[in-house]
Amino acid sequence: MRPINVAALQLDLKMADNFEAIRAEVMTVKRVYQQVDMVLLAELCWYGPDVTKAVELPGRAEAFMQKLAKDAGIWLVAGSLYEKAGDKVYNTCPVIDPRGEVVQRYRKIYPFLPYETGVACGDRCQVFEVPGVGKFGVSICYDMWIGETMRQMTALGAEVVLHPSMTNTIDREAEVAISRANAAMHQVYFLDLNLVGLGVGRSGIYGPGGEILCQASLGREILIVELDLDHVARVRERGWHGLGQVLKSYRDADVHFPIYDRGANAAFEALGPMHFHQAKKY
Repeated sequence: MRPINVAALQLDLKMADNFEAIRAEVMTVKRVYQQVDMVLLAELCWYGPDVTKAVELPGRAEAFMQKLAKDAGIWLVAGSLYEKAGDKVYNTCPVIDPRGEVVQRYRKIYPFLPYETGVACGDRCQVFEVPGVGKFGVSICYDMWIGETMRQMTALGAEVVLHPSMTNTIDREAEVAISRANAAMHQVYFLDLNLVGLGVGRSGIYGPGGEILCQASLGREILIVELDLDHVARVRERGWHGLGQVLKSYRDADVHFPIYDRGANAAFEALGPMHFHQAKKY
C-alpha cells in the first residue's frame, strides 16, 4: 500500500483576512484526526476574491502558511491567494511540506472570466511528489473545465489531483459531474474542494473509477479520507472493476489529433471573440 490521509476543509469564510480562522481549523483537524498527513484548502480562502489583497511570494502571507504546515506536521496544499509578481497578478496555490518548505507554487492557467479580469494566466501544469507515496497535481477551479490540463498532469505522472475551487454560481452541478468524470477519464483520485459563505459547498472526493468516496453538503464540513495510490496503479493496470484501461487506450491508439497542431482552427475562430454580457441601461 501507498497510503496517505487527507483532510479537505470546506470552510465557511468571508471576504476578509481569514488567516487566524484557517490556522484554528487546521490545528483542530490535526488534533482530532491525528492520522492526517495532508490538508487541502479552497481557492482564495485567505482573503477572498479581492485582487487588491495580492501579495508577493515569498512574503509574510506565505511565511504564515509555512509555519502552520510545520506546526501541524502536515503537507499543506494552501488553496490559493492572489500573487503580485511585477505588474501581473496570478491566482496561486503554494504547496508546503511538513518541514515548512515551499515545494511548489502553482498558478491557475485559466482565470474565470469576466470575474477574474486582469488576472494573468499561469503557463504550466505541475506535479509534486510526496516521498514514499506518489505524485500529486494541483488544478484551480476553472482549470478543470479544460481537459488538456488534466491530460498533461496525468502525463507528468499525477495519481492524485487536488482541486481547490471557490464556486458560488449555478454551474456547481456541472462541476460535480466534471469532477467525477475527470477522476474516471484520467484514472486518478480527484479532490474537488469548494468553500461555503464565499461558495456553495458540495465538495467531493472521487476515486479512479469516478466512484464517490465523500461528498459534502452546503455547510461547513471536514472531509477525511485515506487514499491508497497502489489502488490507482491497480486500476490503471487492470481497469476499474476490470473494465477500461483508459490511459493505455489513449497511449496506444494510432491517431493524430490536429487540434493540437499550432495554428488557426476554423471552427474555433468562428466562435468570435470572448463576449461578456453588459447590464441594460434603462
